[in-house]
Amino acid sequence: MKRVIGIRREDKNEWERRVPLIPADVEQVTKEHKIEFVVQPSPIRIFTDDEYRRAGATINEDLSACSAVFAVKEIPSELFQTEKTYIFFSHTIKGQEHNMPMLKTMMEQKCSLIDYEKVTDDKGRRLIFFGNFAGYAGMIDTLWALGQRLAWEGMPNPFEAMNHTYMYNNLTKAEQAVKEVGQKIERDGLPAEISPLIIGLTGYGNVSKAAQEIINILPVIEIAPDQIEEVFTNRKEDRRHVYKVIFKEQDMVKPKEASVQFELQDYYTHPEKYESSMEAYLPYLGVLVNCIYWEARYPRVLTKAYLKEMFADGKTPVLKVVGDISCDIEGAIECTIDSTKPNKPTFVYDPFTEQITPGIAGKGMVVMAVDNLPCELSRESSTAFSHTLRDFVPALLDADFTQPFDQCGLPETLKRAVILYHGELTKDYAYLQEFVKKL
Repeated sequence: MKRVIGIRREDKNEWERRVPLIPADVEQVTKEHKIEFVVQPSPIRIFTDDEYRRAGATINEDLSACSAVFAVKEIPSELFQTEKTYIFFSHTIKGQEHNMPMLKTMMEQKCSLIDYEKVTDDKGRRLIFFGNFAGYAGMIDTLWALGQRLAWEGMPNPFEAMNHTYMYNNLTKAEQAVKEVGQKIERDGLPAEISPLIIGLTGYGNVSKAAQEIINILPVIEIAPDQIEEVFTNRKEDRRHVYKVIFKEQDMVKPKEASVQFELQDYYTHPEKYESSMEAYLPYLGVLVNCIYWEARYPRVLTKAYLKEMFADGKTPVLKVVGDISCDIEGAIECTIDSTKPNKPTFVYDPFTEQITPGIAGKGMVVMAVDNLPCELSRESSTAFSHTLRDFVPALLDADFTQPFDQCGLPETLKRAVILYHGELTKDYAYLQEFVKKL
């Protein structure tokens, strides 16, 4: 039986240039496992049609001959074919309302759906992800936003020299630009009005680690959350460093009952027993970078109500920019009421009208909320993603999808990511039926 894989053309927006499998990995898998690839043509994809042809793939609009179709982002409902297997980021596992019609269509078409986000090891750690590139791009865009906002407020500053991430040819060029900013800070210092500059990051996973790699290029001093107030109060003269602080769960939340001790597992099991403790730190941060996974049951990092307090009576808060790399709409950063694009990555949120204005000018909080940050480093992010994904391809095609799910032969890492099997929700995702029923 001929084994054929399809690679779908990404068309969610003009910025989505990523691919799940790059030409070099297509060529390798083709030679080593006798798998054929059919790639849809694309005028914007970061790897050209000719590069895929040279790798041995067929360029064809029609993917009907493919037993499995790989993509990056969601697929329009009208494009699903009956009983085919699709592998992509479906953004359905939280019951996301905007993607439930797509999921319902896949169920009606008896499709199988494997979601990269749920390909995990035995400890629940994700194995295939773009997250580190979201961290790189998000931090670079946040520093750009800081420079532009400070300039708008009348403060010349080293960050003004930064560009949007997508304007650099590659990550190395972007890192060099950050290095040059760091050299200016060491030589000339930061504006006195924002010193000491404390940058806080929520979380310590792949996204946060990558964002920290960018910050660490600057002249950085890392401090603990309980040192923030002392540093802000007593180090006003330190204009030649940037202070970095990482917030873990025990820093971001506290038990509602004062007599109760924080316990990590208890927090994840019973988040309703906890409340945010971030308001103790926010008055001292110049930049807040959000890198955490969030669901509605968890306390927020920054609320609309607290922003009203920060700007009350004409006050100008220390906090200049929020880099919401996670970009959950009205999520951990409640004022992220919309997402942005790479060429216009920020808006200003007015806490009193609850309206947003594109750009960096005006009264309110500047928010960087690009929803597809890895696109700004499309070639590098696709290459890293593909190098991991290629090792799962043979196992996927070796599985027997004519058998019941428990006997299909998929390795556990992939079975954990199967949301639909022949149109039926698998046991781990049966809860999504309640969301589909609402349609």
